[in-house]
Amino acid sequence: MNYIHEKIDLGYETLKREDGEKRRYVTPEGVAYPSVTTVTSILNEDKIAKWRAKVGEEEANKIGHKAATRGTAVHTLVEKYLKNDPDYAEDVLPHVMQSLTNMKPILEKRMNIVYDQEVPLYSDYLKLAGTCDCACKFDNVNSIVDFKTSRFPKKKSMLDHYFIQACAYSIMWEERTGMPMPNLVIIMDVDNGRALTYKEHRDNWTDKLHETIELYHKRNRQKVI
Repeated sequence: MNYIHEKIDLGYETLKREDGEKRRYVTPEGVAYPSVTTVTSILNEDKIAKWRAKVGEEEANKIGHKAATRGTAVHTLVEKYLKNDPDYAEDVLPHVMQSLTNMKPILEKRMNIVYDQEVPLYSDYLKLAGTCDCACKFDNVNSIVDFKTSRFPKKKSMLDHYFIQACAYSIMWEERTGMPMPNLVIIMDVDNGRALTYKEHRDNWTDKLHETIELYHKRNRQKVI
């Protein structure tokens, strides 16, 4: 399938990324903002700490590295596929290709127009920045789409941090382009051989986004004291 692309000009090509204890992006005006994922990571800090204590640091590091490697490979493959790259399948490991195979029915039936992928975004209003997986029309509605992989199926109630991230990207996109992105979509490939789709409206998550940002700044202030 060939996807239609309608590139939207952001007025810049990329944002400088600063990796450290906390990832930041530097805007074209030279302002450094924390990444969306850095801010939303506070929502799972306690849960991850308990899990690491349960399985042990070594095993946790192995699982984390494996998941991150797979996630990056799947993101790269999906990006090439949506770009209509004829060589998208070249040198792709079977388990990574299986993830795309699982996602294809969703992409081919429900994704209409691709505006951009791996989009560097920032918001002076939110004072956040980050990289969005995909801005497109999904089910004929302008949407922020995030691609995820998981070892197990997840209930929608477990995905708050994903929707908060997508809500931030939606606000950033509209601030940068003037184009509303009302829908938030998570497409998740699961190890059991199927892909799941979760969809929400941005307005359902703006309050939770602001609460998360405030909690992040509150914790940072406490660490300084």
